[in-house]
Amino acid sequence: MKILDKYIIKSYLITFTSVFVILFFIFVLQGIWLFISELAGKDLDFFTVVKFLSFYAPTIVPMVLPLSVLLAGIMTFGSFAENYEFAAMKSSGISLQRAMKMLSLTILVLSFVSFFFANNVIPQAQYRFLNLRKNIIQQKPAMAITEGQFNSIGNFNIKVDKKTGDNGQFLEGVIMHLNKPNTGQGANTVIKAKNGILRSEDDSNYLQLELLDGNYYENVTPKDFNERKKEPFAKSSFRRYTINIDLSKLNDMSSNDGDITSEKMLSINELIFTVDSLQLNYNNDVVSYVDNLSQRNESIINTSRTQSDTLITNAETPDILSLYKASEQSKILDITKNNLTSTQFSIENGKVDLEYKKKNINSHWIVFHEKFVIAYSCLLMFFIGAPLGAIIRKGGIGLPIVFAVIIFIAFHFMNMFGRKLAEQDALPAVLGAWMSSLVLTPLAIILTYRATNDIGVMINFDWLIDPIKNIISRLTKTNNNVN
Repeated sequence: MKILDKYIIKSYLITFTSVFVILFFIFVLQGIWLFISELAGKDLDFFTVVKFLSFYAPTIVPMVLPLSVLLAGIMTFGSFAENYEFAAMKSSGISLQRAMKMLSLTILVLSFVSFFFANNVIPQAQYRFLNLRKNIIQQKPAMAITEGQFNSIGNFNIKVDKKTGDNGQFLEGVIMHLNKPNTGQGANTVIKAKNGILRSEDDSNYLQLELLDGNYYENVTPKDFNERKKEPFAKSSFRRYTINIDLSKLNDMSSNDGDITSEKMLSINELIFTVDSLQLNYNNDVVSYVDNLSQRNESIINTSRTQSDTLITNAETPDILSLYKASEQSKILDITKNNLTSTQFSIENGKVDLEYKKKNINSHWIVFHEKFVIAYSCLLMFFIGAPLGAIIRKGGIGLPIVFAVIIFIAFHFMNMFGRKLAEQDALPAVLGAWMSSLVLTPLAIILTYRATNDIGVMINFDWLIDPIKNIISRLTKTNNNVN
C-alpha cells in the first residue's frame, strides 16, 4: 500500500470514528428517552441500567453506520478538495478514481463486517435485551407498573394510586382497562379494585395480579343494531379476582419501543426456516377456509334445493318463496338472513386472520433483506458522500452536515415507506426493503461519474434567484424614492 493510500485511509477512518462515536452517543440518548418509563423511578442498580443500554445499543448500529459513512465521506473528500490536495494529486497524475481505490476496498470490508454484525450480533442483542426486560419484571413485578399513570401490558392498561411493600407488590386504587383487539371499540371492559397483590415466579412467563374488593364493568354489543342504541352493559362485584398477565406480551414491541420485534432476533438461516413454516401454515389456512365455506354453502344450497324440488310439481316458472305458507316464508327469510350474516362474519374473520399472517410473513422477509441492505448501504453512502465532498469542496461540520442530513432523511424515509408498503402486501418484500437503495443508486453513479471527470454539479438556480433579486431591487428603489 502506497503512502498516499495510507494517508487517505487514515484521514477517512479518523473522521469516520469521530462521527460514528458522536452519532452513536446521540442515538443511545434517544434510546434512553424511548425507554425512560422502564428505567426511571424503579430502583434499578447502575449495573442493570448499563446492561439494559448495552443490549439496546447494537440495534441502532444499522441507522448510525450508513450516516457515519456518508458524513465522513463528505467531510474527508471535501477537506481534500478545499485544501487543494486533490489538485496536487491530479498534477502528479493521480486521478480521483485512483485515490478512491484502496479506500473503496476498505469500505467493502466494512460492508462485510456490517453484514456479519447484522446477522449475528444484533439478533443476540435483541434476544438478551428482551429477556433482561422480562427478568427485571419477574424479579420485581411491580416494575411493570408506575404509580399514577396507565401502563400498557399486552391488552391491559393498568393504573394504581399507590404501591407498598419491599418490592412494591401491594397495590392500592387499581383501575384496569381491557382492550379487545381487532374490534376498534377501545376499552370494552373496566375493572376497579380497592387493593391488589402482584405475584410472579422466576420460571414463569406469567404475572399474577390478585384484585380485592372491586367491581367489573363490561359493555355489551348486541347483534341487533337498534338494541345498540340502548348501550347495554354488564356489571358485577367481587371480593377476590385473579388475573394472569402474559409477560411475553411485553415483547410485542411497537414503534415507540424502538421497533424491536421477534423476527429481528433471527439469523438468515433461522429466518428462511421460519418463513417456510409460516408460508406452509398460511397456505393450509387458505385451503381450510375455502373448504369450510364451500361445504357450508353447499349444504345450505342442497337443503333448499331438496325442499324446493318436493314442492315444485307442474309449475314451469314458479316463485319458490310463494310455494310456502306465509308463516313459513318469514322463517325462511330469517334463516336466509342469519346464514348470510354468519357467512359474512366468517369471511371477515378469515380475512383479518389471513392478513395478519401475511403481514407476519412479509415482516420476516423484510428483515431477511435488510441484513443485506445494511451492507449495501455502506457502499452506497460512500459513493454518494465521497464524490459529493469532492464536488462541493467544503470540509468541516458546516455544509457537509446539511447535505448528509438531507440525503440520510430521504434514505430513511424511503426505507420506512417501502417497509410499510411491503408489510401491507402492497409491494413485494424485496422491493420494499430495497426501495431506498434502488432510488439512491443512480444518484451515487451520477455523482461518482461527475466527480471523477471534473464535471461538477452544474445546477443553475438563476431561474429562481433572478426574480427574487429583481423584487428586492424594486423594493429598495421604492424606499429610496420615498425617503
